[in-house]
Parts: sequence; structure tokens; C-alpha cells
Amino acid sequence: MLINYLIPGPRDLWFLPLGGTGEIGMNLNLFGHAGQWLMVDCGVTFQEPLNTQNPTLFDVVSADPKFIVEHKEHLAGIVITHAHEDHLGAIPYLWQRFQAPIYTTAFTAEVLRRKLQQFNLLDQVPIIEVNTGDTQNIGVFSVQWLATTHSIPEPHGLVIRTPAGAIFHTADWKIDANPVLGKKFQSRPFERMAEQGISAMVCDSTNALKPGYSTSEAAVYPELKKLISETRNRVVVSCFSSNIARLITLGRIAKETGRYFSPIGRSLQNMVSIARTTGYWPADIPVADQRHLGYLPAEEVLAVATGSQGEPRAALRRLANDGFRDLQLEKGDRVIFSSMIIPGNEDAIAALVRALKARGFNVIQAHETARPIHASGHPCQEELKLLYDWVQPKIAIPTHGEPEHLDFHQKLASERGIEFSFSGRNGDLYVIAPEPRLQKNVVKTGRIPLQFSAN
Repeated sequence: MLINYLIPGPRDLWFLPLGGTGEIGMNLNLFGHAGQWLMVDCGVTFQEPLNTQNPTLFDVVSADPKFIVEHKEHLAGIVITHAHEDHLGAIPYLWQRFQAPIYTTAFTAEVLRRKLQQFNLLDQVPIIEVNTGDTQNIGVFSVQWLATTHSIPEPHGLVIRTPAGAIFHTADWKIDANPVLGKKFQSRPFERMAEQGISAMVCDSTNALKPGYSTSEAAVYPELKKLISETRNRVVVSCFSSNIARLITLGRIAKETGRYFSPIGRSLQNMVSIARTTGYWPADIPVADQRHLGYLPAEEVLAVATGSQGEPRAALRRLANDGFRDLQLEKGDRVIFSSMIIPGNEDAIAALVRALKARGFNVIQAHETARPIHASGHPCQEELKLLYDWVQPKIAIPTHGEPEHLDFHQKLASERGIEFSFSGRNGDLYVIAPEPRLQKNVVKTGRIPLQFSAN
């Protein structure tokens, strides 16, 4: 069946991913109904080539937005689910091509405003702040913000309702009964969706290959504290800068072990500042200036550094190369990777670890220890099963994952009794209504470079 110019009619309800389906990162999702499109998230990835034929690494890369740029007169608005770079990082680079209002919650809005300020766009971009539970009419779409748990403040799933049907877009999520920051995961709102009827669930697949349940964020605290308290040397922990709960945990450990907590690296310092501005940083956890670290005894230093994915200009790489002005590490100092290895970054991380070990540092990576020193923000198999049992969508649409994640997720959904389950890729058109089907390769997709440095 020919889709007329890819303009959805009043009986149509479509999902069209341009990025983030068949890969992890660069999320750019479109939902279509009655002549309009709703964009959900607009993210980036880092240090990536454009394709397998071009090995050149670009600092910042996004999904190619060409399709929706050519249809921007039909774009009703942009919703950002949370403040991770792979969900909002492309907005400052691409917004002028869309020129549509952005809807998001307060913490994410603050992160976005600071980015827009760097591009001199702050006064141009309309940002509409919403609260958990709010419903906004965005063109022909009614969008409700549903609180979840993840590894950043204010993560939300979206219930997108239209006369043609309703979609639950999970975005990034996990089930965490003790998330350190924010309220614990509540099942009742998801069970209520089944009572209301959900046509399709577009669901996170990042950990679909992992059995069991994800680790609670609270479980990381005692194990990190042991690793930090058992050494009298300097300790550097590398984690994702947006994981405010992990930063709070490290700040508490520093206070309890007689160390000074100091974030090093611009993105970490910015996130701590945003957490303070939005009321998420506890007033009783002090933050030391990185310029003071070099004057402290080794046993009083707890630095948190950017660069857990092997980024060449991040703070951890500079520490490995003895090129960080404010802190020089010595033999025996401990470096802890409180982070996962994002697929595609294996070689860069391995090279960084070799450089750290060559300097005589004691390196501990999360995947090499039985201790839970990192907690993923994504659901494992048992969590996915629970969500399908609660929501009971008619159609399962795995997204946010590489092909093997999506294919396994599709199988899991089918085994939970979901009537239709589609494993597609970027550029495929998922027809949710009037008749469910997956139409392959409807839109040409790809990657575009946003930033490149020859250094």
C-alpha cells in the first residue's frame, strides 16, 4: 500500500523513528496522526563515524532529520522525555530547522536552556514547562507525562492519545524501589493504562538481553563506600555526568570517609550546578573546587571525572596522560569506573584503561567485579515482562536498542501474549491504526555530523 506523501489521515496513527531504533543513542521519534507529526526527543551520540564506509570520527553526531525538516509545516511540537544527551543533545544544533515549541519538565528545561545559551538561542526557543501527570494538547495529540525511574531527575514516559488510538512511549526507564533521588517506581499508573486501553507500547530495549532485574541505585552506595574507604590513596570515580543520584551518593561517601568531593570536567560541574538550581542537590553535601585538589593529602581526595567512555578530551583521559592542571595522580591511586560500557565504545575504553594501568593506577571497572558499583538505568527481562503484564498493549514496538536487542524484545513481547510485535529499524513506518503493520524502509535515514575537531 502506498502511503500518500507520508501525511497521516484522520484514521491513521503512525510511529516513524529516524534515530535510536537499531542503535543506542541519537533518539529521534515521530508520531503521526491527522496531518500532523509529534517529535519525541532529539538526541546525539559522540565520537562516531557517519557510516561503516567512512571511518572518520566526529565529535557529535545526530540522526538525519531531513524527513521532518521537509515536513516541518506539519510538526505540531517537540517533547523531550528527559535530559540525557541521546534524547536532547541535538536540539541546539537542529532547532532552527524545526522552529517548533518544546515541551518538557523543569530539570530538563534547565539543562536545555544552558545549552541553548551557548548557541545564542535562549530567547528564540519557546520552552513550555510541564509537571508530572500533566496533560498537554499539542496539535492533534493529547500528551500526558507519566513518572518513571531512570538514572537522571524527572524521567517520564508519555501517553499519547488521539481519536485513532493511544500510545505509551516508555522512553528510558527501569523499576527501582529505592532510586536515591525522586520517588520509587509505582506500578498502579501502568496498570491503569490497561483499563483505559493502549494501542501500542514503544519500549526501551537496552537491557533486553539481560535476565532478571536491574540493580537498584541504592545498592551502589555500600559497595562504592567499601572501595573508597579501604584505600588511603587518592580516588577518582568516573560516571555519567547526568547521573545526579550517583553524584549524591559519592558526595555522601566523601563526607562520611573524610574526603573532599569534587567534580572535575565541565559537564559534571554543570550538572551539579543544575541540581543545585532545581533543588535536587542536598544542602548538607559540600562540593570542593577542583583547583584545591592538588593541595590536599591523598587520603582526602575523592574526585569524580568525566570520560568513562574513553572520550579523548575528557578529564579522565587528561588524568591518564598527566595533562590535568589541577590534579596529578600517583602510582597506587585508585580509579573506579562506576559506569557501563556503551556498545561501540569498547576500544576507546580499553585504550584508556591501558593508559591508566601503565601509570601504576589501581583501576576497577564495573564489569570486572561482582560488587554492584554501577546500576543501569534500563529494564532487564523480568522488568519488561512486568510492564507488558501491567499495560497490556495491543502492539509491542521495541526501540532504543541495537538489532539483537530489538529482536529478542520482540520475542519476549510475543511470549507475554501481545497480539502484534514488530521489530523494525530507523526509517520503517509502524502503522498502529487503522490496521497494524510494519512497512520497511519508507524513509531514508542516516547520520549527520554536528561537530568535528581534528585534535
